[in-house]
Order: sequence, then structure tokens, then C-alpha cells
Amino acid sequence: MSSLEDLKQKVQTAYQQWESNTYKKYLEKNPERQEMFTTASFEPVKPLYTPADIELDQYNERVGYPGEYPYTRGVRPSMYRGRLWTMRQYAGFGSASESNKRYRYLLSQGQTGLSVAFDLPTQIGYDSDAPMAHGEVGKVGVAIDTLADMEILLKDIPLDKVTTSMTINAPASVLLALYIAVAEKQGVPKNKIGGTIQNDILKEYIARGTYIFPPEPSMRIITNIFEYCSKEIPQWNTISISGYHIREAGSTAAQEVGFTLADGIAYVEAALNAGMNIDKFAGRLSFFFNAHNDLLEEAAKYRAARRLWARIMKERFKARDPKSWMMRFHTQTAGSTLTAQQIDNNIVRVTIQSLAATLGGTQSLHTNARDEALALPTEQSARVALRTQQIVAHESGITNTIDPLAGSYYIESMTDKIEQDAEEFIEKIDSLGGMARAIEHGYVQREIQKSAYRFNQEMEAGKRIVVGVNKFKTDDPPVEELHEVDLKLQEDQIAFLNKVRSERNYEAVKGKLAALKTAAQGDDNLMPYILDAVREYASVGEICDTLREVFGEYEDTVTV
Repeated sequence: MSSLEDLKQKVQTAYQQWESNTYKKYLEKNPERQEMFTTASFEPVKPLYTPADIELDQYNERVGYPGEYPYTRGVRPSMYRGRLWTMRQYAGFGSASESNKRYRYLLSQGQTGLSVAFDLPTQIGYDSDAPMAHGEVGKVGVAIDTLADMEILLKDIPLDKVTTSMTINAPASVLLALYIAVAEKQGVPKNKIGGTIQNDILKEYIARGTYIFPPEPSMRIITNIFEYCSKEIPQWNTISISGYHIREAGSTAAQEVGFTLADGIAYVEAALNAGMNIDKFAGRLSFFFNAHNDLLEEAAKYRAARRLWARIMKERFKARDPKSWMMRFHTQTAGSTLTAQQIDNNIVRVTIQSLAATLGGTQSLHTNARDEALALPTEQSARVALRTQQIVAHESGITNTIDPLAGSYYIESMTDKIEQDAEEFIEKIDSLGGMARAIEHGYVQREIQKSAYRFNQEMEAGKRIVVGVNKFKTDDPPVEELHEVDLKLQEDQIAFLNKVRSERNYEAVKGKLAALKTAAQGDDNLMPYILDAVREYASVGEICDTLREVFGEYEDTVTV
């Protein structure tokens, strides 16, 4: 028996003696609280973890060191001792001018990157005057119809100095083209701009629903973006593979990791099938995760995801460049955990979630505001959300050392368990023929719905406490001073759109849209054609309608 095995045996024997004697005898007089000792993902939690719960002899291979494979402890050698995470507050509402004011305000308050929220019509490729857009213009994000709106949105924001994340999926190619066109007008070369488009259509079919085209043409557009950006915009992250919405739909932590990485595998395979070299595009893949309330489980989740992705890229796809192995990710605190009751409690929840994300080594972070269960955040509540990040960064002490939770028997055991469970989900999806087929079968949707239903049952039964909702309730007066979107916005937005249409060169627009349609019917990369169209002030809706004519629209026929 090796010295490590001998140590584990001694520890296990001592633990069993403690559990059957000291612990059991104490509980006879002092019983445990009558609560479930499980994680937010239903995993049972033992009263105590010891070296017997982890693989001590595999430290170098499985835990390792920051900036080195398998990146369990972080993708950069110095992590936050060298550079803090990007504080990238997600914002956008109403008109482009209103959102521009909010962006410049947040940047003045210490935010270090932009994150753009688009309204629903923009997200599904409709102009503000489309019948489908009625009543939704500017409600949950900013309305963007043409290059004129994007010029206003980014006015006085130096695109060679500020990176921008855009939460856009089905029309991601169009919004990226608009961003490039604004940079050109600012005199900023394409190779100097940096940022991210979410561009993750698979999770839309799974959990969110803002899709336009069927899977096959959608994957073509995504790989077109990969190819175009690898040549023209080397600092741009071409996709943000999102577990956030999977978790918001009710998944467990392991499901969030497993399903998200399975999406990532599908995108890599699509790019390889399109003839791309993995080390030419994999380094610009990024991920987007949720930060939930179970602080320690969440921190372990990020560590497990990083390690599993590194192994997938190195062993499954044979990537050679270490940059291709690294999982870089953005995190947003969990909107689904915010409560409309006692909204000030949400500040505490967001603080816990911020700690989880940063203890887990995120590269950028958005913190939700206290009032977002009721409305878009006010300027004051948005500032408090940003200050939460800044206090964690500068006052908590967690940034002084790298991966401070490493070595915790509980954290390392939980990291191993989440990785193992996530890998089993990936193996199941592989057995079904890959993620697209798994979505068609409804497997992923069913698994998420089962978890969501179980959580809701436990909460309604009072087994899982949500403060202010099913325990510690109070009769609070209605919340005042919520942010409200001006109902006149849609009328003004349509008037501005009509003005742009009347002033542009219609024949030039018509020609560019015709060229795009021809390209879509063939196999050309569509990005140059989309960029040509937006430069002539073709609208988001016109471009998406042109592609609808060729690709059709996706209709969800899965029953779960």
C-alpha cells in the first residue's frame, strides 16, 4: 500500500470512528436542524469532508496550477493579482440615445466593458414597425433597426478602447456587422475592436426561444462568423456558449455544465466540418455561466467546467495550442433567484453570487440589480449592483491569492462530482447522435424540466427556504420609483426608422439584399454580404427577412 493510500485509509478509519462516536452521541442530545442538507442541485452534503473524499495522488494532473492544463485553478497564471475580472454590466432599454446615456454613466462609475441588451423584436429579427413587434419595442432592451440606431447607441464610446458584449443570437451576424460599420465610421480598424457576440442558437432551441432559422442554416451562419472573424477580427470572441439560460430554465449545476459543453462540442464539430483548423478558431470561443445561490457548489462548478473543457479540446479534438484548451467565461448573477418580495434582499443574494463567480475564476461579471424582478433597473439600483462587484474586488480580500478555495476537501470533492455528472450527460447526448439530435428528441428539455419541477415542489412544500417568499414573509408596501419605459417610444422609433428609410439610397439597399439572397442560396460566407447591406442602412428586419426567404423559419415540434 502506498503512503497516500495508507493516509486515506487512516483518515477514513478515523472519520468513521468520529461519526459513530463523537458525532452520533452529540446528535442524540443536540439533533440537527430539520432541513435538507443538499446543494441547490439536490446533491446530498455530508456533515464533514476529509482527504479520503479526494484523489490526493492526482493533484498535479487534476487540480494543478493556474495558467496550466487542465486550468482547474484558472486560465491566467496570476489571475486577479494581475488583472481583475471585467465588470461588464448588462444594460439596454428604450431608445439608442437612452441606452447610450446609461452606458456612458456606467463607464464613468468604473465599469470596464459594455454589455448590450436588445429588445425582443431585434432579438428575433423584426423591425420596430413589424406587426410582431407591437408592444415590445424597447421593453427588455434597446431597439436597433438600422446602422443609424447603432451609431447613436455607441456615440462617444471609443471602440478601440472599450470591449463590448452583445447578447444576440439568431441575428448575431447582423448586429456584429452593425458594430463593425460603426467602428469604421469612428476610424477604428476591424482588427482593433474587441468584444463578444452570444451567437449561441442551440440553447435557444433548448431553453430560451429567440430563434429564427432552422438548425442547419443557423449553424452555417455561426461557422461563417467563426471563419470571418478569424481572418478579419482576431480580437473578437465569436460565440458565448451559454449555460446561463439553461440554468435559468431550471437545470442543476451539472446539467448546466454538461449541456453547455455539449453545445460547445456541436459548434466545434460544425466548424471542423466546414473545413476550419481547430487552433485557428477555438481560442476565441467563450462561455457564459449562471451564478446561483449555493456559493460553494457554484465555485466548484466553474472549476469543473474549465477542467472538463480543457480535456475535451485536448483529447477529443486534438487541439495543440494551449489557448484552444482554455475555457474563458462571463458570468451573470441568477435572475431566477431574484424575488419581487423584499427586494433589498436581492442585494445580498447578488453578493453571494458575485463571490461564487469570482471564487470560481470568472473573466467577466454582470451583477443584477435589486429591482430586476419587477422592472428594468433604475440608475441608482444599477450603481449599487456595480458597487457590489467593486466591493468584492477591493474589500473582500478574495483577490489577494489565486483560487483560494482550492484544497478544501468539500470543494475538490464537489468539483470532481460535477465533472463526472456533466461528462455522463455529454456521453448520453453523444449516444443520441449529438446535441442537435438530442434537442429534436426532447431529451435536454425534459431533463431541465424535471429538475425545475423538483425544485419548485421542494420550495412549495417548504423544504427549500426562499427568504421572504415561503418563510420570513412581511407585508411590504408597493415598491416605488421603478424604471418605466415611455409608451411613446415605439411611435418615436418607427418615425425614426421611416426617416432613415426615406433618406437612404433605396436602389443600393435593394441591390445589396439581392446579393445577400444569392449568396444564401449558394455556399459563400454571408458576413461580407451582410456588412455591405448594413453599410447602406438596410434594416435588421430586411436582412433577416431576406434570409427567411431562403432558409425558412424554425417551428418547435418537440413535446416534453
